[in-house]
Amino acid sequence: MGQRMLFVYNPRAGKAQIRSNLLDIIDIFVKAGYEVTAYPTQATGDAIKAVKERQGSYDMVACCGGDGTLDEVVNGMMQCEEKLPVGYIPAGSTNDFANSLKIPKNMIKAADMVVNGVNYACDIGWFNSDNFIYVAAFGIFTDVSYGTKQDVKNVLGHAAYLLEGVKRLPSVRACPLKITCNEDVIEGEFLFGMVTNSYSVGGFRGITGQDILLDDGLFEVTLIRKPANPLELNNIIMALVDKRVKSEYIHTYKSSKLVVESEVPLAWSLDGEFGGEHCRAVLTNERQALQIRISKDYLM
Repeated sequence: MGQRMLFVYNPRAGKAQIRSNLLDIIDIFVKAGYEVTAYPTQATGDAIKAVKERQGSYDMVACCGGDGTLDEVVNGMMQCEEKLPVGYIPAGSTNDFANSLKIPKNMIKAADMVVNGVNYACDIGWFNSDNFIYVAAFGIFTDVSYGTKQDVKNVLGHAAYLLEGVKRLPSVRACPLKITCNEDVIEGEFLFGMVTNSYSVGGFRGITGQDILLDDGLFEVTLIRKPANPLELNNIIMALVDKRVKSEYIHTYKSSKLVVESEVPLAWSLDGEFGGEHCRAVLTNERQALQIRISKDYLM
């Protein structure tokens, strides 16, 4: 008897392109010796339940969808006693994590990598009692992904995120916060903050810093203070787009832990999905907690 695989997929992600590739993907898995159970998600949380409730029944879990689908599969896996390898076939509009690991955008090539690749132990983030894979964020731009309808994401891709974020600029309100990072305590009003383990966020590379490793046990932290005037706001935007431009309102750190405290509940985004509102958020990095299937070329 061959190895057993649970294949979880989002039928709507990425212009529903999974539908025209589904049979070919399963064919690749079967020819590689896997007995495949396919599970199409229908609602938020389905992938978490599918993985968690079927633990012990499979040797590997693969998924196809956007970052949200992968996030749910990993969340389910982190709740299992045995942490199985996870294969990922990207089908969303940005797929930041897949880009960071050089997972092919072509579904058939990604499926081949799932069965012929190697396992890579990458870090996983904890946000209070929840998991995130590559980004936890608050403030401007953070509700763009879950505020942009799936159909709009499919058509516009990266532009959908940027357009929604720019539309919100005139109404931006800063949040008074106390942030503890590397034993430093920072207090003030902040427009935005993100804690990342990725080379890109929202499809934009380089925004998370330099010398990034996905398995070093460290987050890249970016915090943006409230600017004094509209001119400084423009300078902040320029600095995010062009690293040669510097802004005194942008602070960057590397850290394995971050605590963010606010007097009123603060809305967070976890891997592009709504992460709830919290007065206190403790973010910690669990080093090399997830085995994800990648191309052998990535390690060379």
